Amino acid sequence: METNTQSKHSAQPFSLLVVGALGVVYGDLGTSPLYAVRECFSHVLEPNEPNVYGVLSLVFWTLALVISGKYAALILHADNRGEGGVLSLMTLALSGFKDRSTRTAKFILVLGLFGTALLYGDSVITPAISVLSAVEGLDTATPALKPYVLPLSVIILTALFLVQRHGTARIGAFNGPIMLLWFLSIGLLGLVNIFAHPQILGAINPWHAVHFFLHNHFKGFAILGSVVLAITGGEALYADLGHFGRKPIQFGWYFIAMPGVLLNYFGQGAAILTASDLAQARENPFYYLAPGWAVIPMVILATAATVIASQALISGAFSLSRQAVLLGYLPRLKIQHTSELSIGQIYVPTVNWLLFVLTLGLALAFKDSTSLAGAYGVAVTGTNVISSILLLIYMRKVWKVNPFLAYGGIGILLVSDLSYFGATCLKIPAGGWFPLVLASGIFAVMTTWMHGRALVGERFRAQRLPLDLFIQSLEHSKDIVRVPGVAVFLSGNWETTPVALLHNIKHNLVLHEKNVLLTVLFEEVAHVSESERLEIHDLQQGFHGIKARYGFMESPSIRDLYAPCREHGIDLSTINVGYFLGRENIRMSRIPSMARWRRLLFSIMAKNAEGVTAFLDIPANQVVELGVFVEL
Repeated sequence: METNTQSKHSAQPFSLLVVGALGVVYGDLGTSPLYAVRECFSHVLEPNEPNVYGVLSLVFWTLALVISGKYAALILHADNRGEGGVLSLMTLALSGFKDRSTRTAKFILVLGLFGTALLYGDSVITPAISVLSAVEGLDTATPALKPYVLPLSVIILTALFLVQRHGTARIGAFNGPIMLLWFLSIGLLGLVNIFAHPQILGAINPWHAVHFFLHNHFKGFAILGSVVLAITGGEALYADLGHFGRKPIQFGWYFIAMPGVLLNYFGQGAAILTASDLAQARENPFYYLAPGWAVIPMVILATAATVIASQALISGAFSLSRQAVLLGYLPRLKIQHTSELSIGQIYVPTVNWLLFVLTLGLALAFKDSTSLAGAYGVAVTGTNVISSILLLIYMRKVWKVNPFLAYGGIGILLVSDLSYFGATCLKIPAGGWFPLVLASGIFAVMTTWMHGRALVGERFRAQRLPLDLFIQSLEHSKDIVRVPGVAVFLSGNWETTPVALLHNIKHNLVLHEKNVLLTVLFEEVAHVSESERLEIHDLQQGFHGIKARYGFMESPSIRDLYAPCREHGIDLSTINVGYFLGRENIRMSRIPSMARWRRLLFSIMAKNAEGVTAFLDIPANQVVELGVFVEL
């Protein structure tokens, strides 16, 4: 396990990996102190000593159980060839099932796809609430600046999405040091206020959390919907596993990020209990920690930290989209690489602008972070529940963990996750409906595309001529003329003859001297080793079959095939090579294969999908496209 997650990072100094992780992994978790405690006391909860101690106890044990226990100590070990994330965990859980048609396998697929859809909702809400909560510090400095909070937030969000197409490699070099300064600053502010009321550290005692529920009853359960804001971004520890490795992520959390946020949370509790102006401390306890002269500098630093947190989530959405495309859950999207050195630096225009419109719409609709907090948390807690279930299945089916340990340990996590999910569901009328509606829409898109592609594959297989029969027929055919050069035909398999090949012969009555049936496969692993990348077979009569395999974190390119194919006497690098592609045209059949709205949606996605030429990096001036009609 260690080899997978650490070997590819071994060339980089450990300290640089830790600082780099601070700038990517902990942005969302690290900026939660801006609003988590505030939301607990913003409305119905009185800021008295039992309640403050109870909330802080809940925050502490939530971070300890979910982030330190579940993610940092446990789930980081479930790596897919060094990569993490919900889709990776889903494919790992599915690897324990040879038959993907079983109910359990289908259940895992549904869970993984809906968890992925929920993460898109998080990518929309986090930039809006984080930037708003940071800029609202201006109101704390002077109420005269309050009218400028929303316009300034809109400007920052707009600039954030506009710069995405330029890539974030250069900007990202500063993210780690800025987040290091952020954690040191918020930890120091918290520590100063703890000195004024050191008894606040007694909130670590879990009895305060129990007493909180006994005293507040249902109101206490509802407050969990605000406490959960302290763990937003926990999924990033696992999702960014491939970028930094397990040990740097764990070190960064246990020794830098966690001490910083915990000191700040306890400092906020101490500040509320010792406040000379309770109303102001209750309204924004984070900025109340800072002396007057430090408020504006903290607003600037907080804004930078929230932009970094938002940037990490946007980049995560790009990476997630690429994974979904390569695994066949989304149509081909235009993916631009913004760095020659890092394959992880990508820009997906369609995803960027959809996120921009939705994020800006949320900020303008809710206007402040307190109102927007109602929409926050449902996606996070839903993803936590799904990841715990997938982890349990993986532990039992693949790791073969003792049933008592697996069900007992994950059972405790599930009780916690379901409690938080239930509490956030109480916020559905106040805005929690938004991530659920968005996730449902994305889930519908992914399942429609997956089902539609399966139907198209069935239609083609039913119409195609077996390849061995076709090759045999060439021995007796005198009408087909052989011409010099190499023709490459994309093919789903080597058993049937590509439709584009049959159309070319039908209309042109020619066949090239060498014909390549190219199959590009995307495996359910993050990376494919070079030794497993290519498979080449001689199919006789001038035909060769090539299978090129890629992982869902890799970018396919025809140019990868040049050198190994040349060793087999097939030169694909010359201008004489022609690539024959079939362009699918979807028709509605009288006998519906799926719901009409799904067929319409699939047809729209198919028409607007990125072309195979750009997606596989095929030389555009060597491509011949032939129309193919498919009925659904």
